Parts: sequence; C-alpha cells; structure tokens
Amino acid sequence: MKENSQKAVDEFFSHADEIGDDLLEDFKEIMGQVPFIFKVLRQRPESFAPTALAEYMTLRPENLDPKTAELITISAAVAADADNCLNVHIKAAMENGATKEEILDTILIAAMIGKTKLLASSLRVFKTHFPDEDIPK
Repeated sequence: MKENSQKAVDEFFSHADEIGDDLLEDFKEIMGQVPFIFKVLRQRPESFAPTALAEYMTLRPENLDPKTAELITISAAVAADADNCLNVHIKAAMENGATKEEILDTILIAAMIGKTKLLASSLRVFKTHFPDEDIPK
C-alpha cells in the first residue's frame, strides 16, 4: 500500500471504536434496532468499522430515498431467504413510510422472480431428459 494510503487507513483505524459506536447508533436509528450480526461483529472494531461503514453507505445511497432503499432490501432478503434480515428491513421500511401494501407487493414480486428462476432452470434440465418431446427451446 502506498504511504499516503497507509496513513489514511491507520488514521481511520485509530478511530475504529468511535466509528463503530456511531454506526451502531445510526443503524438503530435507520432500522429501529441493531441487527444481531452487528452486535457480534462489534466485538472486533478493526473488522466491524469498515464493514459496517460500507453497509451503511450501501443501505442509504444518495440516489434513492430511504423507503425505496428499504423496499429493495426487502426484495433482496426474500431472494436470499434471509428471514431475520427480512424482519429487520420490514420494520425499517415501515419506519420510513412504506405501507403494508407496498411491502406485500415487494415480497410478492421478489418471490415470483425467485419462483420463475427455479422453474426456468428446472425445466431446462427436464428438457435434456426428454429431448425428443415437443417442448420449445
């Protein structure tokens, strides 16, 4: 690493504890709670601070309003089958103005895409076992 970059990294890590505490407060404000994984990772400030900072910046991009960002996060949690994340981000979406209907629509769209992906992959394998059948390519 170049000397100037190393100095900046060292300066950042000299504040890792303070940054970690601030980020926990910010996440509690954003999501209404501190996610379980952050509570555990916080025990390692040198890992937590850069990871949590990156997640904070990603979860609150400057080009999306918080409600939209949370609805997208719900969709990703559905796709990842991450129930605990889904629970946290449904609450955060509600805190940022999402309605029950918007959240339900988000879940249904994400689940439909997941189902379609599974069907498409599975039916392509199915076709390899029955190549002479009248199944369009």
